[in-house]
Amino acid sequence: MALPSTEDIVDDLSFFDDWEDKYKYIIDLGKSLPEFDEAWRTQERLVKGCQSSVWIQPGNEQDPLKGEVLVFSVDSDAIIVRGLLGLVLAALNKKTPQEILDFDITAYFEELDLERHLSPTRGNGLRSIVNRIKGIAQAAV
Repeated sequence: MALPSTEDIVDDLSFFDDWEDKYKYIIDLGKSLPEFDEAWRTQERLVKGCQSSVWIQPGNEQDPLKGEVLVFSVDSDAIIVRGLLGLVLAALNKKTPQEILDFDITAYFEELDLERHLSPTRGNGLRSIVNRIKGIAQAAV
């Protein structure tokens, strides 16, 4: 199943009045992520700086319009973090390395009013995930 666009996520989350419903939406987003290969649960793929365990497996594929794009398989041992990974992938998956580097993730998170509703350690972990993906994109430019 394809993730919704960042615009759709912003619209969907703005529909809910309270954060309990927004968390449920984010958790459901995480449940829609594809299965993660057990063989990828290695130290090299583990994101440092996350309270929960988070693994990222980068890859690439050809897009008929953009050429080579980066694709990420992700997983976490925490259901809310899988949802946060879904939010990140909606913005950064299947994009060219330059699109990933150019995307203003801070503005996206502000539009979602996200970081205000995360614990400081969860917010730091989210930034670590984004930094890992942007680092992979930087290396590919």
